[in-house]
Amino acid sequence: MKVLPFKSVSVFAFSALLLAGAHYASADDHDHDHSPAHNDHDHNSDIYAGYFEDNQIKDRPLADWEGDWQSVYPYLQDGTLDEVFKDKAEHGDKTAEEYKAYYDTGYQTDVERIVIDGSNVTFFANGDEMSGNYQYDGYEILNYEAGNRGVRFIFELEGEGTDDLPQYIQFSDHSIYPTDADHYRLYWGNDREALLDEVTNWPTYYPSELSGEEVVDEMLAH
Repeated sequence: MKVLPFKSVSVFAFSALLLAGAHYASADDHDHDHSPAHNDHDHNSDIYAGYFEDNQIKDRPLADWEGDWQSVYPYLQDGTLDEVFKDKAEHGDKTAEEYKAYYDTGYQTDVERIVIDGSNVTFFANGDEMSGNYQYDGYEILNYEAGNRGVRFIFELEGEGTDDLPQYIQFSDHSIYPTDADHYRLYWGNDREALLDEVTNWPTYYPSELSGEEVVDEMLAH
């Protein structure tokens, strides 16, 4: 595993694990329960599971992810999510400990909070914060060995004088058309194509207003 920090690690010690490989992921790359999303929008279960046609995909604005978001990684570290891993073990092919190890790699990040307001994205890590404006840069479709697919919605950093911020951020939340996200995985870095190869580390964010117990409830509902 290779740490992929922002350009200046002295300002931010952001964690993102970069996998050097093809765009084809293994069946375990996104080990999530494939049932309809539990939010205010009526998601199709096939789309949520990664089965859709290209013509169903629509461009999405950054507003879909607007809000104040918290990383779930601290809840994994303090044991709050153990109930989730136990539940997965009862229905899956791993033990609770194996699921926890898998998600430890997936959720790992130093970016404990993200605030998105309009085109502005503010990252909070290790007591520091940094903001930049991002513009839409299209989407990419990823194909997985299991036969399902995913879509990354990509935004590129605007302006000068912000070298410490990632050039690209990529959102993944099981949706493929405009809808408000209730949680998401975020990938970031300076190489647009390399980020598409990242399938082992996917920092995940839920609304900051939720308690750890409420995050658990949301995860179990999926």
